[in-house]
Amino acid sequence: MDAESPANAADLEAIEQVVATVEHSQQHKDPDEFLGLFHPDAVWTTSGGKVLIGLDAISEFTRKVLPAADWDGKVTYEVVHVFFIRPDVAAVKVRQRYLTPGDESEGAPLYVMSKQDDGRWLLTACQNTGVVAAG
Repeated sequence: MDAESPANAADLEAIEQVVATVEHSQQHKDPDEFLGLFHPDAVWTTSGGKVLIGLDAISEFTRKVLPAADWDGKVTYEVVHVFFIRPDVAAVKVRQRYLTPGDESEGAPLYVMSKQDDGRWLLTACQNTGVVAAG
């Protein structure tokens, strides 16, 4: 698929907006905003390896964990690569950085996103992986 086509440009922009909304929801510890990005049948694997299947399970986990998170809102998400598996399915590699005083850590999530009939891109199958510091 040609990454320079107008359709892809609009889809790339929409995908980047989903990731920007993930960032915003994490910075503000807002479960509702975060959960609004998921397909109802989504699969999410946490950085700790917990597998969550379906929006109900993802919601139950998120509502417990996100508001209690120990970072002070300094987290960033950056799209580093998008591969269109099909015109309506994309694998999105993200760089996630937690910037807490004295402790910077990084994650390397993979989001498989699907384009819905209404044109929205939703998180469908995601793996949140922590990056181990070399040393």
